[in-house]
Amino acid sequence: MPRSRRARWWRATTRPSRTRCSPSRGRSHEPHRRFRSPQAARCGHPLAGRRDRRAPAQAQRSGELRSAPSFGKPLAEAEGWSETPTEFRLPFKILKNAGVPPPEIEMFHQRAALREQLAAAASDDERRAIAARLSEVEQAIALRLEGMRASGRL
Repeated sequence: MPRSRRARWWRATTRPSRTRCSPSRGRSHEPHRRFRSPQAARCGHPLAGRRDRRAPAQAQRSGELRSAPSFGKPLAEAEGWSETPTEFRLPFKILKNAGVPPPEIEMFHQRAALREQLAAAASDDERRAIAARLSEVEQAIALRLEGMRASGRL
């Protein structure tokens, strides 16, 4: 093997592999794909994301977006979104999508139910028992939130 070929082979095997795009080699950026590959995103070729940029404009010109029932209307806000502290919105959304209610929410529901029971209670003994359970739940909520503040999660 000539020395220059051996040197090229050695350099090619010892360097980290890089995907390069080169319009001079006749390769395009996979025009059949809708989204750019990570290699095309790193590449500085000016036509790399051309199709990605054209698709929304073309859909708008053709009227495809106007046919959607929600076109021009604000998105529906999820129930309780504005009352949820901003620190909890993303974690609660993830748990909600997974079908798992967070323990804090369960405590808030218990507190609301106990308050309704307290308002509807007929006797003093029943009110005292419900008030004691309500104070326990409120104390648990306060401790949980204080722990979150101390750990920096709130």
